[in-house]
Amino acid sequence: MSIIFLESKDNPKIKHLRGLIEQSSYRKKQGQTVLEGTHLGLAWVEKKKKLNSIFTTENALEHPDICDILDEYEGAVFVIAESLYRDLSTLGTTLPFLAVVDLPSSSQSVDFSLDTLILENIQDPGNVGTLLRSAAAAGIKQVICTKGSAALWSPRVLRAGMGAHFSLNTYENVAIEDVLDRFEIPVYVTSSHQAESLYQKDLTQACVWILGNEGQGVSDFALAHAQALSIPQPGGQESLNVAIAGSICFFEMVRQRI
Repeated sequence: MSIIFLESKDNPKIKHLRGLIEQSSYRKKQGQTVLEGTHLGLAWVEKKKKLNSIFTTENALEHPDICDILDEYEGAVFVIAESLYRDLSTLGTTLPFLAVVDLPSSSQSVDFSLDTLILENIQDPGNVGTLLRSAAAAGIKQVICTKGSAALWSPRVLRAGMGAHFSLNTYENVAIEDVLDRFEIPVYVTSSHQAESLYQKDLTQACVWILGNEGQGVSDFALAHAQALSIPQPGGQESLNVAIAGSICFFEMVRQRI
């Protein structure tokens, strides 16, 4: 492991890092993304995955969490000024840690018999990351993301997912029309206008959950090719946040299977 001090914001390494943080097209072109925060860094190395480079500050180098990561790392550590780190960071107040990693390549095909989460045009990174986190906690291993949804491996979605990505098989930019009819298991969507309650449905077998856009909900195609379920809301609210609605569905499934 080598330690290299970088001072200029115009250094090519800093420009590359900034591009990965800020630009989805650049991440796709380079085949890389950025993990921010030691929680993600630790979760990554615990999965025996490779870190390409690490950026931190001089004061943070001796922190136990960073030392634990460095114990599993053999590359260069780039040390930058606190002010430059704050300019790059999307978190603000966490222990300074940024790591460049390769985007995973999905070597497996979609398994149409497994519990699956489909995110249809969900655009908020926080909602997407939270849904991945809840899905992973509920034992769902496969996530399909349609075009128009937030990029699964963007730094903001990674941050919200808190490491859930690392235990999931993910597929992005999928046309829902290409996959929905191929599932061999029940497919469900949530809808506030359907009479059948989530709590009346047998969820003990593998199934697919489709969750839709924060404003418009799921598409007409999804509604026509799935069973619609409602979440009872005796308080009379018009709708639930999509990440909360999805989490309720996942853990009702878990409750029935325990």
